[in-house]
Amino acid sequence: QTGGLLPLIGVGGIGSAEDAYRRIKCGASLVQIYTSFVYEGPFFPKNLNQELIRLMELEGVGNIRDVIGIEAK
Repeated sequence: QTGGLLPLIGVGGIGSAEDAYRRIKCGASLVQIYTSFVYEGPFFPKNLNQELIRLMELEGVGNIRDVIGIEAK
């Protein structure tokens, strides 16, 4: 609804790539992973990124920008 002019940040309960990907598909252009970073350690962002890439490849998506908001209603 913002036409991409207002960044939306997905927060709360993001403990996996699936959680982050769901938020991105719903319109988030950023996700906050503070708690997971604290509890999972410094490799969490790298692992999250690798899993996001895997999820995108499974759906045939080449760029995360192509996913932002595709399930927004």
